[in-house]
Amino acid sequence: MSDSSKPDASRKTLRTIRYILWGLVAVAVIAVAGFAVTQKKGGASLTTSAIGGPFSVVDQKGQPVTEAALKGHPSAMFFGFTFCPDVCPTTLFQATQWLKQLGPDGDKLKVFFVTVDPERDTPEQMDNYLHAFDPRIIGLTGSRPQIDAMLKAYRVYSKKVGEGEDYTMDHAAAVYLLDSDANFVGTVDYHEKDETIMAKLKRLVAG
Repeated sequence: MSDSSKPDASRKTLRTIRYILWGLVAVAVIAVAGFAVTQKKGGASLTTSAIGGPFSVVDQKGQPVTEAALKGHPSAMFFGFTFCPDVCPTTLFQATQWLKQLGPDGDKLKVFFVTVDPERDTPEQMDNYLHAFDPRIIGLTGSRPQIDAMLKAYRVYSKKVGEGEDYTMDHAAAVYLLDSDANFVGTVDYHEKDETIMAKLKRLVAG
């Protein structure tokens, strides 16, 4: 192997490790949600409040958005950043295809792209970036404390890697699925088959 091929091999190895870590994070999210579902003795009442909560951010147009925006319709929520080299644009492209494949039911599903990198992802940056995808996708950003509070509420892993202007962000890659009451009901994982994903989304929009 030539010396010139070593950097490419190293990048591929790091990317593979990152995908494995993202998968483990997705499993952890599901485990947390499962643990949070408790059945009361003598009744059938369930509580699924471990993931989610109040937040206050802005969309890509600079308009205020709170947790109230998740009520009254099912939602798919993905956390990432606009400088992401692969997972984020791939997932947003997939989300664009999901909305098309749902046909008229695509209007029933709201898709949110939440930045984990608000320092660079201003509303203007989010707006320009999302022009490449379905116009129904809503970008969310805010101050660092606002985004950190949202990451904590939704149990989302995110970590800055590197220094200076060339830093990147490691983050969970799963898409969160929420029902019309904003309750967490499952995830779409990065490497799931399209037919599996569409079955989940169709169940979600059907209520």
